[in-house]
Amino acid sequence: MAPRTFIFGAKAAPGYHLAKRVIKLINNVAAQVNSDPICQEKLKIVFLENYRVSLAEKIFPAAEVSEQISTASKEASGTGNMKFMMNGALTIGTLDGANIEIQEAVGLDNIFIFGLTSSEVLNYYQVGGYNAWEMYHRDHRIKRVLDQLVDGSYNHSKMEFETIFQTLLHHNDEFFVLRDFSSYADAQHKVDECYQDRKGWLTKSVVNIAHSGRFSSDRTIQEYATDIWGAQPLIIE
Repeated sequence: MAPRTFIFGAKAAPGYHLAKRVIKLINNVAAQVNSDPICQEKLKIVFLENYRVSLAEKIFPAAEVSEQISTASKEASGTGNMKFMMNGALTIGTLDGANIEIQEAVGLDNIFIFGLTSSEVLNYYQVGGYNAWEMYHRDHRIKRVLDQLVDGSYNHSKMEFETIFQTLLHHNDEFFVLRDFSSYADAQHKVDECYQDRKGWLTKSVVNIAHSGRFSSDRTIQEYATDIWGAQPLIIE
């Protein structure tokens, strides 16, 4: 495998208990991975505290892979994916938000798409048929990871991450994280394979940079002026 450093940056609102547990889990997993001799020179996890613009300015140019993994149909993907793209990072993501526009711009060969589509997500919400426990029993990887949340693997207190366990299984995984996992793992394998071909990877990177101009604020303002406001440019001699 190509050596990887996974960088996480996030904030949680004071009352958002689940988000706080997720951040705590990231840090606990990082503590284990980063101290494991087997992982040295292969895998590292970094959590950046107080994520903000000044940190983003350092991360965007440094990253080679941009993870944009919001559930399709939620429109939860912000402008970060555009900034990563402009700096040459390749996107691994769902068909949500601006990821869709990035795929249209660069083509399927220059982006790594995984997971449910918007129509599939909405169908689950409207018709039902999704069972998180089925995912748990079907995929041994998912079962092992979820069991570790409540067996003391990441904290001596087995209750530390029970909220995450309950949300994913007993509350039926409302964002379909477990449903998308296998597809996500396959996409990550493809990322690893493509990264071995340095020339091919750099070509994909350049393609992304070259097509990032469509996300310019100039284009956005022009579309608003023309399509929404009906404003005409004022020429000053």
